[in-house]
Amino acid sequence: MTIVALAVTDGMLHFELSVAHEVFGSAPDGVTVPWYDISVCGPDTVRFGPFRLEPDHGLDRLQGADTVIVPGWADVDVAPPAELVEAVRAAHDAGARVVSLCTGAFVLAAAGVLNGRRATTHWAHTDDLASRYPHVEVDPDVLYVDNGSVLTSAGKAAALDLCLHLVRLDHGSSIANAVARRLVVPPHRAGGQAQFVTAPVPTQDDHPLAALLPWIIERLDQPLTVEDLARHARMSSRHLGRHFQAATGTTPLQWLLTQRIRHAQELLEKTDESIDTIAAATGMGTATTLRRHFNRSLGVPPDTYRRTFRSQPRTTSGSATDQASHGRA
Repeated sequence: MTIVALAVTDGMLHFELSVAHEVFGSAPDGVTVPWYDISVCGPDTVRFGPFRLEPDHGLDRLQGADTVIVPGWADVDVAPPAELVEAVRAAHDAGARVVSLCTGAFVLAAAGVLNGRRATTHWAHTDDLASRYPHVEVDPDVLYVDNGSVLTSAGKAAALDLCLHLVRLDHGSSIANAVARRLVVPPHRAGGQAQFVTAPVPTQDDHPLAALLPWIIERLDQPLTVEDLARHARMSSRHLGRHFQAATGTTPLQWLLTQRIRHAQELLEKTDESIDTIAAATGMGTATTLRRHFNRSLGVPPDTYRRTFRSQPRTTSGSATDQASHGRA
């Protein structure tokens, strides 16, 4: 069982704290794998906004956690408490996977764990983070960044995306999708998508893409082109591209490739089909093409990914990608 500690202190943002607790606090119905052992760690009574919270443990308990999550920090113009910064640094030094949600990145940066690493935070504060911590490579244009043992997210909805990403790393796509269904949110948004998206993935029946996206998902095994998608949507290719950029933050072909990769992950986790068969089922055509795109997207080849998810349940803080790439599958 993975031990998850939420590191809290006065001035935390309650939304990000609630998101993390909702995702890791209890398993979805029907999921029987050992779930997370979650606790809230902080000094005495914690006050944030109109709320008060009594932590389960002190900040010293962060060192015993597999994953430490730092929610958003409300006032980035004020330095985070030294005891919180020191506890996060000690947990990272002890081998914990350290995660920040939204402006929690300022706590990680103050602890020095982002030095020399790529990171992100809410787009409104990326310039502040970059100027205050010049040794951090700040990326203002992504939803979240996974460095293996250190992960950072942008604001609000991206915090939920990163939490689901962690579940996917620990337990696979099927269980992460079950969590997403319980929360009634899209199952997967890749970290590289743009932070600023003018509309969520459409669910309204009258949205121009509402009928197209399910149609695509049902035909991932087919060699679809932008022209095919535009023809089905009854619009020009250029008009389709504008709708995709507005609704998903990416292009039609990149969105399609993401769905193909996600479907390949599920097949690798849940079936014994050959790589050639999975390549055909996901519209990649050949095993060579699947391996190239899979490795580029996830950092490991499909065979290694499969071995990782067929190994014994993971109880450490390392991500699936890290375990596979270091031969610990």
